[in-house]
Amino acid sequence: MSEAPRPLAGRICLVAGASRGLGRGIAQALGEAGATVIVTGRSSEAGPHTDQRPETFEDTARAVEAAGGKGHPYRCDHTSERDVDMLVAWALRRFGRLDCVVDAVWGGNEGYDGRLYSDGSAFGAPFWRRPVARLGQGFESGVYAQLLLARAVAPAMVQARRGLFVTISFDTGAGYLGDVFYDLAKAAMNRLTLAMGHELAPFGVTALGLSPGHVLTERVAEAGLAEQTTETPAYAGRCVAALLGDEAVGRYGGQTLAVADLARIYGFTDRDGRQPGRFTIPQ
Repeated sequence: MSEAPRPLAGRICLVAGASRGLGRGIAQALGEAGATVIVTGRSSEAGPHTDQRPETFEDTARAVEAAGGKGHPYRCDHTSERDVDMLVAWALRRFGRLDCVVDAVWGGNEGYDGRLYSDGSAFGAPFWRRPVARLGQGFESGVYAQLLLARAVAPAMVQARRGLFVTISFDTGAGYLGDVFYDLAKAAMNRLTLAMGHELAPFGVTALGLSPGHVLTERVAEAGLAEQTTETPAYAGRCVAALLGDEAVGRYGGQTLAVADLARIYGFTDRDGRQPGRFTIPQ
């Protein structure tokens, strides 16, 4: 039996926020395509786990290996400038370059059980009934973490005059996302992606955002919401792999694109062979 094709063999990727969820699915899909993948997170076998969840970034590194790639675990708090700078410095010393960096960091749902956050508020509750601290969590683990990682990675990519930086977000173009803090954080992340795309394009570097659907993550499954989901994390992962293999990916610079739309352009599917359509948050 012939081996599965490995179109990304030799590519060096970094997936931030890969202990679970979309980050893990993306790392595994890149591994399936043969890439070397640095996987980062805070939940470690050797230390504390975020939200007391069992998944770790070491688990993800092993999943990358099992899929056919090369996995390298690295502990990083992506809201710490020092941690992020040390991560990127280590990666460049170890591998010499970074071909693709995926920012899947998002801690805005920590403490959420599918109905309520730990502060007792519900997703979509009127803004005047929401503790403002929740906004800070979304911005710190969203746009601030995005900026720290991009800022650390950009000099090497600019010098090499190539590279792909992907932010996992959610498209706000269709209207309000149903929750004031979630909407504000995602809008800010998308705006930063737009700015990054404009400033990096002259150097041959592409920054873009990806908007998945309602994804079947570990947290969603545990909350009993699996039947409401539209796709698995592999769908976004295969999207990133397709983008990395596209020599003309620069045409998407600065945009936030739906995974579903790109599936029809590139021809990839979810694990069950389907191509789920666009997802919009019910109003």
